[in-house]
Parts: sequence; C-alpha cells; structure tokens
Amino acid sequence: MDSESQPYTYVPSGRFTGGHTMTLWTWARRRRFRRLPAPEARLFETAPGVRVLGHCHWQADRRAHPALIALHGLEGSSEAHYILGITEKAFAAGFNVVRLNQRNCGGTEHLSNTLYHSGLTEDPVAVIHELIGSEGIDRLVVAGYSLGGNLALKLAGDFGDGAPPQLRAVCAVSPVLDLEACVRALERPANALYQWNFVRNLKSRMRRKARLFPDRFPLEPLSRIRTVRQFDELYTAPHFGFAGATDYYHRASALRVADRIRVPALILTAANDPFVPPQPFHDPAITSNPHITVRISQHGGHCAFVGAPEDGDDGYWAERMIVRFARAHSGEAGRR
Repeated sequence: MDSESQPYTYVPSGRFTGGHTMTLWTWARRRRFRRLPAPEARLFETAPGVRVLGHCHWQADRRAHPALIALHGLEGSSEAHYILGITEKAFAAGFNVVRLNQRNCGGTEHLSNTLYHSGLTEDPVAVIHELIGSEGIDRLVVAGYSLGGNLALKLAGDFGDGAPPQLRAVCAVSPVLDLEACVRALERPANALYQWNFVRNLKSRMRRKARLFPDRFPLEPLSRIRTVRQFDELYTAPHFGFAGATDYYHRASALRVADRIRVPALILTAANDPFVPPQPFHDPAITSNPHITVRISQHGGHCAFVGAPEDGDDGYWAERMIVRFARAHSGEAGRR
C-alpha cells in the first residue's frame, strides 16, 4: 500500500515506552546493516571554500531511480545509526541515497573554515541542485532527524512556491522546528545528561577547529560554557551574524517558514520526546498547511520509535514510514 492508504500509527516495543528509556536505548544499541553496499565518498562544494562530505549509494542506473538525501542531527554524522537505517531501507526500496554530513561533521573540520548551525540549508540545497544538474536525478526526497529534520522542513519553506519540480517531498523525525522551545526543554534538570553530551561534543569540535584555524576560533570562551544556549551565544550566533542566541533560534527555526511549504511534508514526533516538546506541532503554520502531514505519537522518545519488526526489518518504525512516504511521492510505490 502507499502512504495515503495506511495510517501512520506507531506501536512501541513493549519494553521501551518511556521517552528517556527509548531515547537512551537507541543511542546505545549497536545495529548492523548487512544489506547496505559500500558507498562512494563524494565532496560537494556548497559555497566558496566550503566542501561537505556525502556518502553516496547509487543504484546501477542512477538516473532511472529517485534519490533520498539523509540529514543527521546535532553533532551526529553520516554514520549515525538512524541515517544508516534509513539508507538501508531506502536503497532496498529502489532509491539512490546520499548520506550527507553537516559542515565539520564526520571528521570534516578541515574542509571549511566555518561552523554549521540548525538552519543552514545552503549545503543541502546545493547538493539538491548538483544531483539534478550533474547526475540527472529527476526525483528527490530530503529526510532528516532532529536538527536535520528542521533543515528538511526549513529548506522546503525557504523554497516556497519556487521549489524545483524534482523535489518531491521532505520528511522530518523529531525535528527541532522551534529551536527556542527545544533549548528551553533541554535546560530542564531531567535533561542534564543530553545537555552535557551535546556541550561536550560541541567543545571538542571547537578545539579541533582551533587547531586547524587558530586565528579564527578563540578557545577562551569555552571555559564559561555549560549549556547549548551559552555555546550558541558565544560561538554560533556571532560567527553567522545573528544578534544573539535568541535571534539565531528565531531565524533558523523551520516553524517560521512552515506556512510556505508547498511540497508534501511528513513530520513524525513523540509527545514524550525529552527535549522536543509537542506544542509547536500544533501551531497554525503547521496544522493549517495542507501539504504537511503530522503524526504525534504518545511514545517514541527522541529519534527512536522502536517497534515490532515488519517484513524482515529491524523494527525502526520512523525509518519505515520515511521510505513509505518517499516512495508514494516519488513515483516508486507502484514499481515494487
């Protein structure tokens, strides 16, 4: 069946219904992707002096198949388990897949002298145009998790009525589409572990950048940073010309442009996500846009959604729904 004839109903694994439990279990669980062939590593020049690394899985006749661009979350990479999970399922369904690293992610700090942020759609948009122009891909879907989900929705909103006809759909799982609300949620005491992990990784990345570009990234502010908001205030916002963290969160949030989305968009999120609250998904910019399908499940945690296996897969429900939606809107549903 296609995506419109089946409900997007998530039934959690009986062992993992709590938001924290499911989130942490999927972070720690080791997964294997035996059906996934080795990728082609490719550098995409997305701006002057900026290159991003993609891992491309091509079908034998790539022009005859749609492509899915997979976007990871904050401080993740193209090797994140959910990115590999989407890739394995999408490739088996007939898609070319590009696992795209954000700037500096996946060991690519040396490829540019810039940082990245939660609304930096410039890179995936450049990759879209390169796949259309250089590879002759005529059907594209963009799918992202968390920060990557915000990027997928924001690029569709930024395009508005001017989206290239080859862009057939966007998908977002646990997207941080209202950054201010998500950062406030992250600052709750119950989320101290997530905050610590993000800040630890952000600081480590800045140290690596400073070794490569010592005159561009001073390290003195790092000693004062304890939260993601402080990092964004001292590094992200000034680096990209925002007035401060609050201005950055407003301008980089997909919610600000969600009413302009004109391609089919799927949003999957959970009411028990520890740091992506459900309230923004009820905003009229989302609920009044007929192009957007939103499913807020009671359970699922953050970027987790573990359920029962189906058709021999490993039970990661959101990955399955992305591929179903992508097939329905890229013309692949009737081919297999």
